[in-house]
Amino acid sequence: MVRMITPMHRWQGRCMVSLNWDVIMVTTTVSMICLAMTHRIVMTMTSEQLLTLTQWLSPAFPVGSFAWSHGLEQAVASGEVTNAATLADWLDVVLTLGAGRNDAILLVAAYHAADPAVLSDVGELADALAPSLERKVEAQQQGAAFAATVRQVWALDIPDVPYVVAIGRAAALVELPVVPVTQVFLLAFVTNLVQAAQRLMPLGQTEAQRVIHILSRRCAEVAATAASSDLDALGSAAFAVDIAAMHHEELAPRLFRS
Repeated sequence: MVRMITPMHRWQGRCMVSLNWDVIMVTTTVSMICLAMTHRIVMTMTSEQLLTLTQWLSPAFPVGSFAWSHGLEQAVASGEVTNAATLADWLDVVLTLGAGRNDAILLVAAYHAADPAVLSDVGELADALAPSLERKVEAQQQGAAFAATVRQVWALDIPDVPYVVAIGRAAALVELPVVPVTQVFLLAFVTNLVQAAQRLMPLGQTEAQRVIHILSRRCAEVAATAASSDLDALGSAAFAVDIAAMHHEELAPRLFRS
């Protein structure tokens, strides 16, 4: 897979980027408009669908996301992430070059996997893409918790699969449109990591919300691109993020499980 690096991406020593958010906003808007015109993406939802999606990806949904930092705790401990600006850079890499992008593609694949064997294959691929044991367990345990709850509350036939795969399958079963589901999933993912950062370093509520607001544009862009991607587009170049996840297994003391 070849990725073009434009002037808005300025590489630093450890796979960090500095971004022109005005350019990103324009680029994202144009990309989503073009994609919607080309593929006729269904974006509308009924009130019931909207509320279901909001409930599934709410911090109150019992998947235990608060226990996981996705390696961010290690990044803070080693001085990679120290403030709002470096946090935004770090999370942007996660979204565009790491698990965020891959998870969006996997969610779309699971959404379209009507055959249980195909869904199982997507789940196995999600497991294989985890760069560390902690990250693999993070995806598996959240997925099992999500699946258990939707089986009991919504009576959906969801197997225990990695989190993003479970969400994609559940969304298909209740006929939620895949692009908004992917967008909100990514935003919930980012929000959880920003909340983790608030427990790990000095980061006020306003600054935290500013980071989430900035990255929401990236969530929209990544989700829109994933909607027209297949599993051949999977790949990661978030080396510093993945290495941090590996090192976290030996971090002591620590607050998070990843």
